[in-house]
Amino acid sequence: MYQDTSDTPHFEIAIVGAGFSGLGMAMALERAGFDDFVILERAEDLGGTWRDNTYPGCACDIPSVLYSWTDEQNPRWSRAFAGQQEIWDYMRDVVKRKNLEPKIRYGHEALAGSWSEDRSLWELETSGGSLTADFVISGAGGLSDPSIPDLPGLERFQGKMFHSANWDHNHDLIGRDVAVIGTGASAIQFVPEIQPKVKRLHVFQRTPPWVLPRENVRIPRRWRKRFERHPRLLRLVRSLVFSLFESFHVMFRHPPLAALPELRARRHIARQVRDPELRKRVTPDYRLGCKRVLGSGDWYQAICSENVEVISEGIREITETGIIDAGGAEHRVDTIIFGTGFHVTDPPMGHRVKGRDGRTLMEIWQGSPKAHLGMSVPGFPNAFLLLGPNTGLGHNSVLLIIEAQVKYLIRLLDHCRRNGVRTIEPTPVALASFVDEIERGTEGSVWTAGGCLSWYVDKTGRNSTLWPGSVRAYRRRVARFKPDEFALSKQPRARSRADVDRTVGRGGVRRQQPEHVTTESAPDDSGPERTGPPQPVHR
Repeated sequence: MYQDTSDTPHFEIAIVGAGFSGLGMAMALERAGFDDFVILERAEDLGGTWRDNTYPGCACDIPSVLYSWTDEQNPRWSRAFAGQQEIWDYMRDVVKRKNLEPKIRYGHEALAGSWSEDRSLWELETSGGSLTADFVISGAGGLSDPSIPDLPGLERFQGKMFHSANWDHNHDLIGRDVAVIGTGASAIQFVPEIQPKVKRLHVFQRTPPWVLPRENVRIPRRWRKRFERHPRLLRLVRSLVFSLFESFHVMFRHPPLAALPELRARRHIARQVRDPELRKRVTPDYRLGCKRVLGSGDWYQAICSENVEVISEGIREITETGIIDAGGAEHRVDTIIFGTGFHVTDPPMGHRVKGRDGRTLMEIWQGSPKAHLGMSVPGFPNAFLLLGPNTGLGHNSVLLIIEAQVKYLIRLLDHCRRNGVRTIEPTPVALASFVDEIERGTEGSVWTAGGCLSWYVDKTGRNSTLWPGSVRAYRRRVARFKPDEFALSKQPRARSRADVDRTVGRGGVRRQQPEHVTTESAPDDSGPERTGPPQPVHR
């Protein structure tokens, strides 16, 4: 557990995770003049999801042109849907050019965090040591901790097992009998890649996905050169693609509008799946969009191959040598690959962070995550989530949501600096109002009325994952920072940077604290973003 020592490093802001969220936050902090921050990364390299998921065929399912930071667009994407290595290289290139590497502490997994009411700061324990911070911003994301189902007999299996997010490249699949559990976004990509190599492939499908036809075309070199020479052309293409994908959210809110893309998907199945019995098993019986919509040009070709068997009866148990399905048939395999997703509504980080009253996020949430604007929770002062509850998307690039949140948090932090705010957290009323907004937006939507169970919906039956509107709507929702939605505590007087340095020391431990003064309200900070340098922090 956390131990306070005289040399415990202290930072104004601690960011957890060096993926798209954490790095995007770091770049925005530097642009705004907040330089006293650290990025805690559990691995030995940056990249998050795009570092970890190296399975064959791994690629983005959003067009490449939308999968970059707005201020750091990449004119050199080689394909319409960029692959994992290319996205990872892009991230590392941006970090190198922005000189962010010195801010990252690799091998520093956030093991525990607790709010100190007496000291008005966060005490963090990491695998690389202890530290404290005035503010904590989590960029861990929902796709960072793989989920493996608790199947009976799993521990008895004598062969090789791994999750797609932890692909074992040393395990040669050539000539093997392989079971794939799950038919979600990852399996759709890696099954066509491994199918020609294996001797036999057993695909265990709980619910068939909607799969729209898609070809990952190569972007011609001449177009890449044009994008490089004419950034405005790239921005125009990005804007057009964004508007096209932005329109898809309408059918999610109004399920009958999904009839046309459903017809397209059914025709895709009819063209590629000749066997009537198999065609019936791989055709969804729920509305398109209820689960994540997938795109592939070779998924159905792969599962129709002679060496592939699709099992939809469910799994009864795992044995030493294979899997017994719900119908009692045994499938002998020497390798099991899980394509079973991630801990989205029950992230491990939620068990490690304790707020003002000593309870963890998971204890507060009780199985149904809620956060004001998807970013902050009452009882957890000075703590914020990027891509938190109800900020995921089913129709567009989540990087656009991340950027909207980052801009909002810069406004919030700037308000705290300029007004001597010591602690800030959303009011329960503000959170309840936002949750009501989500409930109204979700009512009658494809996620709750589409006839399926998905990871978008938590164990209470509530959509706690997706933002039910458009990206534009979310941007409008967070365009203004409203202090009256927060409980703020101020310091009795503004203190100079020299005072701070004498009291705390650069990167050192806070020695004393000013008295705690609570304010009921504060002036609205909804004006334009500041363009000049921020004022010194008042600790």
